[in-house]
Amino acid sequence: MKKNQIIDLEITDLSYEAMGVAHYEGMTVFVTNALPSEVVSAKILKVKKNFAFAKIEEIKKESPDRVKIKLNQWVQTGLASLAHIKYDKQLEFKRNQVVNLLKKAHLDEIEVGQTLPSPEQTGYRNKAQVPVREYNGQLEIGFFRRHSHDLVPLTNFFTTDPEIDRVLVAVRDVLRKYKIAPYDEVNNTGIIRYLDVRRSKANGEIMVILVSRVKDFPQMMGVAAEISQIPKVSGLVLNYNPKKTNVILGKKDYLVFGNDQITDQIGDLKFRISPQSFFQINSLQTPRLYDLAIKQADLGSDDVVIDAYSGIGTIGLSVAKHVKAVRGIEVVRDAIKDAKDNAELNGIENAKYYLGKAEEIMPRWAKKGMKTDVVFVDPPRKGLTPEFINATVKTGPKKVVYISCSPATMIRDLLLFQKQGYEFKRIDPVDMFPQTPHVEAVTVLTKKK
Repeated sequence: MKKNQIIDLEITDLSYEAMGVAHYEGMTVFVTNALPSEVVSAKILKVKKNFAFAKIEEIKKESPDRVKIKLNQWVQTGLASLAHIKYDKQLEFKRNQVVNLLKKAHLDEIEVGQTLPSPEQTGYRNKAQVPVREYNGQLEIGFFRRHSHDLVPLTNFFTTDPEIDRVLVAVRDVLRKYKIAPYDEVNNTGIIRYLDVRRSKANGEIMVILVSRVKDFPQMMGVAAEISQIPKVSGLVLNYNPKKTNVILGKKDYLVFGNDQITDQIGDLKFRISPQSFFQINSLQTPRLYDLAIKQADLGSDDVVIDAYSGIGTIGLSVAKHVKAVRGIEVVRDAIKDAKDNAELNGIENAKYYLGKAEEIMPRWAKKGMKTDVVFVDPPRKGLTPEFINATVKTGPKKVVYISCSPATMIRDLLLFQKQGYEFKRIDPVDMFPQTPHVEAVTVLTKKK
């Protein structure tokens, strides 16, 4: 098999990245945008020892599950790499991810629920972080082509709230008007690296964050004055990130005008969100995710809960009305401040928040004889550390409620809990990110008697 060779392939499966899987003369071939049951003519793009990557030249037999989309860039960039698949099949694909991971781990007996669908399948994202680069001689916004840093210019981001798209284009036009230099990541030059726009689904207010390589630039006041005239923009923040890095946000934020927070809701709870705060992307699906986790946990009114990755308090404050007390732990100082403010904002008095590492704080509480009935965890994609799992087990909760954005690391962690006397019987997938391969999952571990 050689690069640029064109071959006919029958697609038999989808990879976890939603690429079509085919086999040709002992090689596995991953074909972008291809679907199971399709026969395609494909051009080989890259050849490795045992597998190759290809793109479709012609679809000779089309899948009945294919959706015709006008803007193929959504799929090409990976921004919405399932956009060409019917939504019910997307839900099936996500459930199968969990089923297949359990099979690999020899956990076939674990029940897997049907994927909980999202109320919105497009336009659901309450935040967009888009790169600002030079393209054909002018400043453009868009998204990087999959597995590259080649910008694909976009003005319609499909999964993002259309009001955010409107503001992104308006800010882009302001930056062009004032001839602001876009970021050059090869040489670490230029000024604006990213546009970060957040919108409250609850009240429509919008925060604009300019991620800049410099703290200030001569056109700043003119740019700010024009952005302040964009409808619904309630605040402008300059985020300073001078480093040559793939990390989007720098550590320092400077308020340029208006408010440096917006207020959104999860169910009937309000949350103030700062520029650096983590807040679930899908505002309408988040309360459904939390309600599912709370229901599966079967909480009691006398339970004491630890929220071990508390962030700004979204899970802990959602749990608080069901239990006696919530103790949240978080390593980010600003998030702890936000969590305390959010508890006060919602009149919740039985939730307290503590700065530090959960794996250090929880054993100290256990030594002091402080009661813990349930631990909630919602870790980042890399999952839990063995140190955290050991600390949780030492704390001795009856239950551990695990909310995951990566079923692969979740199942790895569940096996470690199993070895230390906890069992689980069911995993429920939740679609927080329609049109993408990402799947959220919830399970409850119970301490064996």
